[in-house]
Amino acid sequence: MAGTAEAKLNALGIELPAAPAPAANYVPYVVSGNMLFVSGQISVAPGGTAHKGRLGADMDVAAGQAAARQCAINILAQAKAALGDLDRVARVVKLGAFVSSTAAFTEQPAVVNGASDLMVEVFGEAGRHARFAVGAPVLPLGVAVEIDAVFEIA
Repeated sequence: MAGTAEAKLNALGIELPAAPAPAANYVPYVVSGNMLFVSGQISVAPGGTAHKGRLGADMDVAAGQAAARQCAINILAQAKAALGDLDRVARVVKLGAFVSSTAAFTEQPAVVNGASDLMVEVFGEAGRHARFAVGAPVLPLGVAVEIDAVFEIA
């Protein structure tokens, strides 16, 4: 085995933050049977630093990918809070992504690769997942990206 999920995060220089608290009347995750559903996570890093803006206006694809990667880090923080150990993740089943973008911007899938690539880096083949990536005119707090996730639990 190439290593645990947390060892892979450490090798990537990623320290998971405390799982972000919900911003409204919902829970950050739900475990149902052998499935974990993580609520949408926005592109805010520890300390409140946010990846804000709109793709096609004041952000390019690389900046959007960094925002999507931060969403994925926050998703993993929620998964760890839910499961206690990321090695309980059997598979990343699906990511659903919203990208704040102009009407002319059509590279939402490339932006969301920032999150998808991290899932594969951390979980290997089990990190490959189904996905959607759509544009939205505005997202909460003016962030660039919001992503939710579904995991299968071992």
